[in-house]
Amino acid sequence: MSLREQITADMKEAMKAGDKRRTATLRLMNAAIKDKDINSRSDGHDSALTNDAGIMELFIKMVKQRQDSITAFDAGGRPELAQAEREEMAIIQHYMPKQMNDDEAKAAVASVIAAVGATSVKDMGKVMAELKAKYAGQMDMAKVGGIVKALLG
Repeated sequence: MSLREQITADMKEAMKAGDKRRTATLRLMNAAIKDKDINSRSDGHDSALTNDAGIMELFIKMVKQRQDSITAFDAGGRPELAQAEREEMAIIQHYMPKQMNDDEAKAAVASVIAAVGATSVKDMGKVMAELKAKYAGQMDMAKVGGIVKALLG
């Protein structure tokens, strides 16, 4: 079952169970996927989200948006809104692969550097491209960039 089908099936279950938070979040995820499909078609890219990797990238952005909102709500003294964002983020993360911890990410970066044959920071683009292809959704690429620089530099 594809990720799209899984989200749709889970949304139906949540509706039947009367789980309003889960239903709303899954609807939001479905809407984001459809919106991205429509935008990609109008940009000339035919169905950019046909595979789960494209959907994963979208979910990563949605999680980052929630993290930013949580920080803003906590700073603004709105813990109830921050909690709602945390709940949405947990639902979205349920459909993402398990995130690597720092040690696992360092090991993955080291193996990709060896596989690509990178020797200097000039090869960082090759390493990052391979990491994105191999570990999409499993690691924060912004943090991984620092690890790659440290290992190559």
